[in-house]
Amino acid sequence: MMVPRLYAIVDVETMRMREFPALQAAEAMLDGGAQMLQWRCKLPVTRAFMREAEKLSELCQRFHAQLIINDRADIAVLLDAGLHVGQADLPVARARQLIGPSAFLGVSTHNEAQLQAAAREPVDYIALGPIFSTPSKRNPDPEVGLQCLHDWRRWTEKPLVAIGGITRKNYLAVFDSGADSVAVISDLLTEELSTDRLRRRMQEWRSLTG
Repeated sequence: MMVPRLYAIVDVETMRMREFPALQAAEAMLDGGAQMLQWRCKLPVTRAFMREAEKLSELCQRFHAQLIINDRADIAVLLDAGLHVGQADLPVARARQLIGPSAFLGVSTHNEAQLQAAAREPVDYIALGPIFSTPSKRNPDPEVGLQCLHDWRRWTEKPLVAIGGITRKNYLAVFDSGADSVAVISDLLTEELSTDRLRRRMQEWRSLTG
């Protein structure tokens, strides 16, 4: 599966802060047309967590969307899902051994050296960011910016997913600077959350990105 131009992320911690069920938000986004959905959850793996993750996997199958699990290779294997790892997570080569050769695998990078290294790894896509300042992480890395995105694009032919502070107002500049896809978290959420509003916001993003 190719990386779609819009890469949706559901951050469980953000949804808890907004007092809206993360699984309900994910279903609304899938109903709105999300083709790839990353489940970002830093909470301990409990039975309740697994039940929710299994329900999400079923939803992604129903909507024919690719599920990506953040950080946890074991959960990705159990759910037959893709995996996304960060610089402080399981090394990419080890992650690939665990999830197998055909599972979707992506890695986060935050500077030129990390991007160059990731280009040599057995990954299906590389995420680069934060492109702009972002409220979705407590201790974000320094901003990459559009110029670096443009300049560093040459280091890889793999799909490059830009992440961090991307909105409907700035996404075109991100694509123009070399990104193949934009990962969006906060701008998928509406000021007042509801299933209908989330579905319509996803539909709006899909119409913009194709």
